[in-house]
Amino acid sequence: MKLWAVVTNGEPLQAIEMDDPEPKGAEVLLDVSHCGVCHSDLHFWKGEYNMGNGKVLRITDRGVTLPKAPGHEVVGRVVACGPDATGVNKGDRRIVYPWIGCGVCDRCKAGEDNMCVKQSSIGVVRHGGFGSRVLVPHSRYLVDPGDLDPAVAATYACSGITVLSAIRKLAITDPDSAVLLIGAGGLGQAAIAMLIALGHRNIVVVDVDDSKRQAALASGATAVIDGTAEDLGEQIAQAAGGPVLYAMDFVNRSTTAKVAFDSLGKGGKLVLVGAAGGELELSLAGMIFLPRSVMGTQTGTLQDLKDVVEMARSGKLKSIPIDHMPFDEANEALLRLKSGKVTGRLVLERPEVG
Repeated sequence: MKLWAVVTNGEPLQAIEMDDPEPKGAEVLLDVSHCGVCHSDLHFWKGEYNMGNGKVLRITDRGVTLPKAPGHEVVGRVVACGPDATGVNKGDRRIVYPWIGCGVCDRCKAGEDNMCVKQSSIGVVRHGGFGSRVLVPHSRYLVDPGDLDPAVAATYACSGITVLSAIRKLAITDPDSAVLLIGAGGLGQAAIAMLIALGHRNIVVVDVDDSKRQAALASGATAVIDGTAEDLGEQIAQAAGGPVLYAMDFVNRSTTAKVAFDSLGKGGKLVLVGAAGGELELSLAGMIFLPRSVMGTQTGTLQDLKDVVEMARSGKLKSIPIDHMPFDEANEALLRLKSGKVTGRLVLERPEVG
């Protein structure tokens, strides 16, 4: 199989050939047809995360060894199964749930692999969809996309479940109460589609890029605001009709998190989703006089993926904009994403797999 792998962080991906793995136990081998390109792949490529206050988390601190093929939004066709794999046959098209846990801790037993402290996720610890084939450790991590467009279905394994999980954390009670979204890239677009599918009718979007703001309006946002505006907080309050009760930050750097947090009213909730990094300073007494909640979220569960697929197959969840690129242009895809000019999601594809 062929891998477009990170060999040295920050350097171009290199094409590597290696033997196909042979599935054992309940493992399943898939021929990759589509793989979404996520900002997490950019962080993986760079090799580190900004933890704020001068601290850095390196991917090697997360159990990653190089060379490694990134890519965690994977759709492919089954080519081989271990003797204990059930529910799949050769030729089946499946979405891969990539956030693999240890399988034995309490979080994994509760179906929360994404919260396991010993994760071995596909595209992070295991070779991912920037490889022509992906070995999945158990057939339970495969979800049937049915007749969904496989390029769109691939994005559900990360952007889809991430926004659903974040929205569920907000626990929105009034569909007409404004929901503030910071960032209108792939995750922001997915959030607009998901909120609309769930019946929410007031979506305020902030982004520094005009083309992304226009795309957000076209996707159903109620109002869009230029993130570079000097009176940004005032514009948010005006568009939302007052202080915001629900906000998600898909950029999540110091400046954006502060804007989102400062926009919250009493009882407001902010879910931090992006990984740009930095820090958020809080007034402790201010959290008493103006109580608000700030919480992080990390992808979603296998059940979240099944729920997203069901929502999409019902017709309620509309597709985000997809830009298709050949598998062998993985380097170019990362550079395009790094430039900040991608609206929606880039998806690498191998048409010969289908």
